[in-house]
Amino acid sequence: MIRIGLVLFPGLQVMSFAAMSVFEFANRRAGEPVYDLRLLSETGGTVKTSMGAGIETAAFDDDGLDTLIVGGAAEILPSTPGLVAFLRQAPGRCRRVAAICSGAFVLAEAGLLDGRRATTHWYHARALQARFPQVKMDEDRIFVVDGAIWTSAGVTAGVDLALAMVEEDLGEAAARAVAKDMVVYHRRAGGQSQFSTLLELAPKSDRIQGALAYARRHLDTALSVEQLAQAAHLSPRQFSRVFRAETGQSPAKAIENLRLEAAKLMIERGRHPIDVVARQTGFADRGRMRRAFLRAYGQPPQVIRRNARGAAPA
Repeated sequence: MIRIGLVLFPGLQVMSFAAMSVFEFANRRAGEPVYDLRLLSETGGTVKTSMGAGIETAAFDDDGLDTLIVGGAAEILPSTPGLVAFLRQAPGRCRRVAAICSGAFVLAEAGLLDGRRATTHWYHARALQARFPQVKMDEDRIFVVDGAIWTSAGVTAGVDLALAMVEEDLGEAAARAVAKDMVVYHRRAGGQSQFSTLLELAPKSDRIQGALAYARRHLDTALSVEQLAQAAHLSPRQFSRVFRAETGQSPAKAIENLRLEAAKLMIERGRHPIDVVARQTGFADRGRMRRAFLRAYGQPPQVIRRNARGAAPA
């Protein structure tokens, strides 16, 4: 059994518990207790959360812990010496140590992020970098995995982080099933920007969300309005009208933005040739992708790749 511990402290945001729900749903899907979930605090007993509700916890005990997760808080305060000392010992005893949202500050206080890539909520990223200059801040990512240390953006991104852990433990099919059970729209990859195209589009109806999810899975195809309308269970005319009303964009413009986002991520994080990136993201050829990059980013793909490599840690 994989033992997961969530570290609580006064003022913890209750949304941090959403990550633990991922493991709970994984147990339900498996039909057996794959994960053993523990709520921990420095002294044990009742911990008052950001909403004022008290949560019962057990005192720190890393015996048999596979994964230790530190939750986030709305107000960032100095950690207690006991919490810092406990976390400093965690990497030698746990397979994974993670932080959700502003929990990255706690890991940084313990020195666990020194020399590592990490992320946190975009609002706090600059403050964390200023306080802890040894951290290689990647402020525009949903979550970052650097060795045994995992960090996520805002508290809802903790769900994406936990789903990635389930995928690592139980496989991609299990993670997808858990996401479906939780009615999570889609499992975001760690490298996806916190300011993603889908967040910007903000579709309101399940039909348009479903069409966009279909588009994300089939970016390497032509993706006609007829295909998207079929995925949304609407006529092409209805689909185009509803899509523009909900997103403020035409389907063609939205799909181009999805292609751009996917291509930029592949270029920054991967080693695929530019031609391969163009084909896999549906631009058909590098010339068409180059023109789209110049319109959107003011730079061709080669420059973005060169800049990303120059900024990457050795």
